[in-house]
Amino acid sequence: QGSQLPPFPSTARAPEGLRARRATMPEVVSLCKGPKEAYEAFADKGAELCRKPLLKVFHQAVYAGIYIGFGGMLSLVIAGGLADVSKNNPTIQSYVFAALFPVNLLIIILTGGVLFTGVSAIVPAAVFEKKAHWSHIPKLLAISWIGNLIGGVIFAL
Repeated sequence: QGSQLPPFPSTARAPEGLRARRATMPEVVSLCKGPKEAYEAFADKGAELCRKPLLKVFHQAVYAGIYIGFGGMLSLVIAGGLADVSKNNPTIQSYVFAALFPVNLLIIILTGGVLFTGVSAIVPAAVFEKKAHWSHIPKLLAISWIGNLIGGVIFAL
């Protein structure tokens, strides 16, 4: 009536040395969140932003707009100054620009700035998870957009 398969390895009796090694194996720890945990943290961040005073959100949006302008200017000045170098290697200018522009995003993250793009993602996630009221979406989108615009204009002046 068919052949019997050997028992599944987890139910088989392991040799003594192998059991000892299994007992001393360290637990696997990841510094990265899984998709579920990352989304929950995302929604929590949106709910936290909804609880902040609107003036504070506006202030964070203004200086994030200034940092965006700063990053663009930094990239343009340094990459634009490589005209002589880029004659032999035309891609070096694009590479330097692409490598320098994320510096402003790092500054924004480290200082807690609020960008319109981030608000358009985290606040709806908080509303979807019922951690915030839907009225926060248009309010925070408008405040962050206006604050980013004002910050960019202030930097341009």
